[in-house]
Amino acid sequence: MSFQSYLDNIEAKTGLTPRQFLALAEERGFGAGTKATPILQWLKDDYDLGRGHGMALVHVITKGPQISDEHVGRAGPHGDKSDTLWLDGAASNPDR
Repeated sequence: MSFQSYLDNIEAKTGLTPRQFLALAEERGFGAGTKATPILQWLKDDYDLGRGHGMALVHVITKGPQISDEHVGRAGPHGDKSDTLWLDGAASNPDR
């Protein structure tokens, strides 16, 4: 599953876009210096998200929407069309 697909599936499950999760994370004090464990626990407790989906949000919360070039343009698991993840909802993604 591509990185973007993880984010789109999170939105389908929770009704929240990645951008909305960023705002909620910021309200909780989560950001660039935060370890994965407290973010994953919050996502599990409040949104019933598992580790894989949670780690996609951990990346966005702690590192932003940029992903490694090694994942761009490759087929199969973790292959994405762009090195920048779309955070504003699957329906508004111009690459869909």
